[in-house]
Amino acid sequence: MEVIKIEGGRPLKGTVRIDSAKNSTVALIPAAILADSSVILEGVPQIVDVEHLGMMIEQLNGKYEIDNDELTIDPTHLINTPLVEGAVNKLRASYYFMGALLGKFKEAVIGMPGGCYLGPRPIDLHLKGFEALGATITQEAGSIHLKAEKLTGAKIYLDFASVGATINIMLAAVKAEGMTVIENAAKEPEIIDLANLLNGMGANIKGAGTGEIRIQGVTELHGTRHAIIPDRIEAGTYITLAAVAGDEVKIDNIIPHHLEALIAKLREMGVDIEVHTDHVIVRGRKEMKAVDFKTSTYPGLATDLQQPLVTLLTQATGVGMVTDTIYSDRFKNCFELNKMGANIKVQGNSAIVQGPSKLSGARVKATDLRAGASLVIAGLIADGVTEIGNTYHIDRGYSNIEDKLNNIGAKVWREDVTE
Repeated sequence: MEVIKIEGGRPLKGTVRIDSAKNSTVALIPAAILADSSVILEGVPQIVDVEHLGMMIEQLNGKYEIDNDELTIDPTHLINTPLVEGAVNKLRASYYFMGALLGKFKEAVIGMPGGCYLGPRPIDLHLKGFEALGATITQEAGSIHLKAEKLTGAKIYLDFASVGATINIMLAAVKAEGMTVIENAAKEPEIIDLANLLNGMGANIKGAGTGEIRIQGVTELHGTRHAIIPDRIEAGTYITLAAVAGDEVKIDNIIPHHLEALIAKLREMGVDIEVHTDHVIVRGRKEMKAVDFKTSTYPGLATDLQQPLVTLLTQATGVGMVTDTIYSDRFKNCFELNKMGANIKVQGNSAIVQGPSKLSGARVKATDLRAGASLVIAGLIADGVTEIGNTYHIDRGYSNIEDKLNNIGAKVWREDVTE
């Protein structure tokens, strides 16, 4: 079993360059199969989820080639084969092939998606959108079968501003006949990034980034070249760890506007953050006061940053509460942090953190992707050595994490150990 080990207590100083957005990339890759010629994505992060999506493209007889951080997807000879086992079960974003294949072939057979378990994550809004466009849906042996004689534009209201449902409906609707209107659409930057790619391919999408997205269907989509936006969640993670473990850390290649909610809250705690056009400078390791955090849809505080913020609160003076309004089961990291000396109580969809706590190195496990990030931050500030198991969760969303941390003064390495 591979583990990440961290020797804590080293002050961090230097520059971290943020990669392109994981949550954009995992939608852009399925979107590329809607084209009739090659799509080139610039700045693809080196994460495991990208590898799994590549396997699915190849299952569909598409060509998938990475040169450094440039990905070329050639869907010229794509065939519509069921995606019911293998990589489809290893990441949540595999469900974007539902919308993409339905939009391209008017039919899709997809196994249930995998990824981190964060409590109930139903896809009923996705299916409701597909049905509104004219698809019939059946479920057999753990797979979902979508089929339509034709797809016709419709007005679709989402009961919740779901990022996944908004993206999937966009993928299915982009070649549907007539106009599709998505009301109460998600506003996240990744939605805008997807719309920019699809419009570059010849789509007609307006309103991305607002609560109403209007899609005029087109008959053909062509290849294009697209640069992926920076990863606001990776940026937020490094900003958080710099606040608690850094002397002075520059977080480079970011869009600060995407992180306004986080930056405002950290400043409220007493963190010194200097904002520039494409980077921030964080001067951390100062006394912080506890505050309350509540996640919400964009432009609110991202649920993906909730777990790193719990670790941050363990070092603040006072009692702070973190409430996750998006995912109910995103607090398993709290039990691991308590093993290290934290004082955290979980009540429903909230964690109550009493700080500051002196953390000590321990053997812990990443229960999901962002829980892994939370434990990495804890390891950086703990006395002694922290050993983190289930590293595959971390590798799903953070590329070269040990190199990036070691370059700013941390001591992080990997080992194979017996369980």
